[in-house]
Amino acid sequence: MLTKRFFKTKDEAEVTFEFSHPQAKKVELVAEFTDWQPLAMKFVKKDGAFKLKQRLPVDKQYHFKYLIDGSKWDNDHHADAYVPNSFGTENSVVNTQRLV
Repeated sequence: MLTKRFFKTKDEAEVTFEFSHPQAKKVELVAEFTDWQPLAMKFVKKDGAFKLKQRLPVDKQYHFKYLIDGSKWDNDHHADAYVPNSFGTENSVVNTQRLV
């Protein structure tokens, strides 16, 4: 799930990436804005989900995926869009365009 918060005085959005996977010991966010380097997500026990907040420039789109336990890839099932990638699967997309 993606949650976005926009700031009146900054050209950036705070995006909360949230992913539930009951059997996962570790989930990492892998994205264009990290040069495809994994970022560890924190498990929030009360929500039963892995979460990570990231500030991103507004009015852009970024591709991303989740890496589960270092070996299994998954998409965000609530992403803004999905696009084919060079591996024959799809990437999730987060859009940081402000809604007026």
